Amino acid sequence: MARVKRAALSRVRKNRLYARVKGFFLGRKRLRQAMEHSDRAKRFAFRGRKEKKRHFRGLWIVRINAGLAPTGLSYSRFIYALKKADIQLDRKMLADLALHEPAAFAAVVERARAAL
Repeated sequence: MARVKRAALSRVRKNRLYARVKGFFLGRKRLRQAMEHSDRAKRFAFRGRKEKKRHFRGLWIVRINAGLAPTGLSYSRFIYALKKADIQLDRKMLADLALHEPAAFAAVVERARAAL
């Protein structure tokens, strides 16, 4: 059987790893720690992508609630009213309306309130 030399493949793999850990502090740039901390960073990145969705949803809810404050309607009653009025705007759109176009948001609130 032919002999397989793996130095080139090993070097490519290491260089890819070193590129990933560029900017890491102290020994975390060196091979053993770089492998461990690269894996750790990947885990945090994966988890962070899931958490980002939760954080944005919370932010949208806060903005909608702030837009509802002058109307005297609670957030939960407003969402219930939207479902009854068959208004299919998601929280992202509602938060954007509440923040940038209060008049349009007030119109949506009135239509939802009429359905209650």
